[in-house]
Amino acid sequence: MSLMPPTARRVPAHTAPHVNRRIEQEIEASVAYFAEHPEEIDDRLDELDREWDIERTLEANAASFSLLGLTLGLTLDRRWLALPVGVAAFLLQHAVQGWCPPVPVFRRLGVRTAGEIDQERYALKALRGDFDRIASDGSGAAPARARHALAAVRARAH
Repeated sequence: MSLMPPTARRVPAHTAPHVNRRIEQEIEASVAYFAEHPEEIDDRLDELDREWDIERTLEANAASFSLLGLTLGLTLDRRWLALPVGVAAFLLQHAVQGWCPPVPVFRRLGVRTAGEIDQERYALKALRGDFDRIASDGSGAAPARARHALAAVRARAH
């Protein structure tokens, strides 16, 4: 495995295959559900807009532990200052490699990458008909092209 995998593949490349499969299966199950319940797609898209991806989750986690370490280091014992140093090192490691100690935990908890969230988002938008206007010839080929585009996006993510 490369020291610096492509940005879109950093986290999945360092996630256990069974966890990646579970996340993919959850996306597929969601899309299948909403194909049967299209009236609920708008609400699900709103949920996806509010969903925190792995990057945001790691940033909030790192900031929280850094502030905790700084506070404890300045008020109780200077040795606590090692905590923000460690957090910064792990955050740098994540930026470069896509892995740091909290990643496996968050992934097992179902925290997805922005790309994984987008896969579901664009599949739902295709179901809703958002891409029907792509075909200018009125042939009805737009939904098929949208499905092919989504398949291509998903294939690039793997």
